[in-house]
Amino acid sequence: MDLDTIGKMSCNPAIGGIAKGHMVREIDALGGAMGLAADFSGIQFRLLNQRKGPAVRAPRVQCDKRIYQMLMKAACERQAQLEIFQAQVTELEIQGDAVQAVLTREGLRFACRAIILTTGTFLRGVIHVGRRTQEGGRGGEPAALGLSDSLRALGFELERFKTGTPPRLNARSIAWDRLQPQFGDEPVPAFSFLHEPSYAACREELLRPWRGLAQDVHKGADPAREASLFHVEQSAMIPHGSWQPPLPQLPCYLTQTTAKTAEIVHANLKRSPLYSGQISSRGPRYCPSLEDKYVKFPAKATHQIFLEPEGVATREIYVNGCSTSLPYEVQVDLIHSIPGLESAEILRAGYAIEYDYLPPVQLQPSLETKRIRGLFCAGQINGTTGYEEAAAQGLAAGINAALQIQKRPPKLHARSESYLGVMIDDLVTKGIQEPYRMFTSRAEFRLSLRQDNADLRLTSLAYDLGLIPWSRWTCLQEKAAQLQRLREKLRTSRCEGVRLDQWLKRHEASFEALGARHPDVLDGIPCDLRATLEMDLKYEGYVQRELGNMEKLRRQEALLIPDHFDYRKVRGFRRETLEKLQAIRPRTLGQAERISGMTPADISLLFVFLKSQDKS
Repeated sequence: MDLDTIGKMSCNPAIGGIAKGHMVREIDALGGAMGLAADFSGIQFRLLNQRKGPAVRAPRVQCDKRIYQMLMKAACERQAQLEIFQAQVTELEIQGDAVQAVLTREGLRFACRAIILTTGTFLRGVIHVGRRTQEGGRGGEPAALGLSDSLRALGFELERFKTGTPPRLNARSIAWDRLQPQFGDEPVPAFSFLHEPSYAACREELLRPWRGLAQDVHKGADPAREASLFHVEQSAMIPHGSWQPPLPQLPCYLTQTTAKTAEIVHANLKRSPLYSGQISSRGPRYCPSLEDKYVKFPAKATHQIFLEPEGVATREIYVNGCSTSLPYEVQVDLIHSIPGLESAEILRAGYAIEYDYLPPVQLQPSLETKRIRGLFCAGQINGTTGYEEAAAQGLAAGINAALQIQKRPPKLHARSESYLGVMIDDLVTKGIQEPYRMFTSRAEFRLSLRQDNADLRLTSLAYDLGLIPWSRWTCLQEKAAQLQRLREKLRTSRCEGVRLDQWLKRHEASFEALGARHPDVLDGIPCDLRATLEMDLKYEGYVQRELGNMEKLRRQEALLIPDHFDYRKVRGFRRETLEKLQAIRPRTLGQAERISGMTPADISLLFVFLKSQDKS
């Protein structure tokens, strides 16, 4: 609805995190732009959970909010064969069961063969601050009206969710010397695989356009001014490693709520839209408001608050962990009860927002709606949270919309090959009762779906689909060949009388220790390959077990259920089972097994019936 908000970070000015970072790496492996935009706008990079197992390690980057947005807009404007236009879509034109056009509030008609709805929180959005409400898609922007009515008229079920955002503060009003700084990692962990040593051969060609974008966008950055603003000397900033981020690296700061904060929240709960009955829709369980934290976790006396800079050329500070929709005057008292924020000035009040979404069991695994051919949905309209979940769905929906126009079969992402596949399968098979957020615990095969090997899993697929150039694909092939050569080298070399591939499986063993004893083994091997191989070796037994389970899942997925299969023909189904199967209409036996409430007996009945139909 506004071209200047392409790529706008509505909430937290950060990309990645646990499981979310995995998906951004998958997006990058598939040729998407999110990881590159994050790298060229990043002001603090971290690899989370480094002390835990490799399956849950995940990159996260604090971004310059404005620069990320400008990079994404510039990338869209300069993309060949892509046209952008500013208007509000109010109606879908359908003929029979297929899309024909979208109609705008201005009376324009855009004819098309496919539509992807990515509506965010704008569908009949209502913003709440205390008892005050107003229509809006996010702070300062109008809601999208009319489109919900068009979808309902086409027979779609729509429901309501809510989410929220914290206040933003003036950095000049914060007592930084009373807070605990948190710096990023060294060496700096980039998001895009193109920054890794194994992609050196194609890096210059593929990063040149992004460097050009970044040079145009970065002109407003002033590192010296920003160092003064955050009371951090230049020498305290993160030293650059082998990959050098183009923007200055800034710290975040840590503080926490107090007993006074809890007293303020409890005294004003009846004034919160969440507890006054003003908001009845469900919000995200794993990103609760401050009111929810004190009500649902009464034993917890304090809650951590992270102060995150929104960029290098702004004094706006994001108060992570303090989402609230309490009245403005209560938000002021609440902020002033937190150490270091006693005199802090609020630049933007926190708020809650309610919006329409389309329950995703109405979608096929391609993210095309079951009801209307050519109509796809991605992002918060499917009931998900977060930039990363939305971006991954947008990429999948875009791929499948393009394949449909080319009269090619859809690319259906399996649970065993990506977090993207896990998320889509969860959405369209299990449905949701609350805003969906990706976690590593949702993936049965998370040891195989690590963030470091996303390119080895997905980049060949991206090349087959035409999403990446030949040069990037050849770099991947060389990376895979180098890994194989290194595996062979480890099998034929020994340390302390033990084969090196076995020696590295020891808990205390590492490539760093190996390099000290046998430096020749590591000659010419990029450090990113060493990390991947070390994890492969240490967890080889578990991975082999996962591979066996993957094969079982593939066999189940191979048993297709006909599109118009009549489940009433299967004798012995419970009524609940029949209703769920008819509503979701799974494509395969494997998908049917993952429907919530399905029992082994249900699946056995369906399997026997399908096999009998094959024989007949």
